[in-house]
Amino acid sequence: MTENLTRESEGKHRLVIVEDYKLVRIGLKMVLNADPDLQVIGEGDSGEQALALLKTVTPDLILLDLGLPDMDGFQLIQEIRRFNNTSKILILSSQEAEEPVLRALSVGVNAYCLKDILSQRLVEVVKMVCGGAIWLDPRVASRALQRFSHDANQHALSASATLSEREREVLRLIVEGVSHVHISQALNLNPSTMKGYLGSILQKLSAFEGIHATPCARSYATLC
Repeated sequence: MTENLTRESEGKHRLVIVEDYKLVRIGLKMVLNADPDLQVIGEGDSGEQALALLKTVTPDLILLDLGLPDMDGFQLIQEIRRFNNTSKILILSSQEAEEPVLRALSVGVNAYCLKDILSQRLVEVVKMVCGGAIWLDPRVASRALQRFSHDANQHALSASATLSEREREVLRLIVEGVSHVHISQALNLNPSTMKGYLGSILQKLSAFEGIHATPCARSYATLC
């Protein structure tokens, strides 16, 4: 369903929600539309409906649930990217296991949020991502950080999958929920250098899990 756009929505971040549970969609719309900088311009309850909608509108950000009834969420993202490389994609999921998170990174999403995120925090994350930031739920990022910690299993990591000290520092700040813009400022990194660190971290994360990482690294280097 697409809402009629009015002059009141001009200047706002335009959002589309893809979620099969109606009550969840209603709740998300209420939270997001309550902010003066955000406007939900459409919604879908299935992959097919989402694709039809997104061929008629180009939102700034798509909030996407992975568990849709008719299509795997990752397949939907790939289908969207065939004709839309502009909209940011924010995954809103109850899955915090490493496999879906790293798979999401491999297809180039811009944010991965868990569904128990606080409403105000979600609004903040949506704004950050619309502004170009990359965001991972701290619990999700902490799992990734643990995989690269210097522990008894460190010898099992290949040399190509180990993080440098600066990459660990960047990832630790991501764990704390810091946007890439503020990480750049805190570590005195220029945008180009920051893109390089993010691309390298994501490539190594994906490589460690056996996921093809090149599209992931390229997407993040472009979007951040």
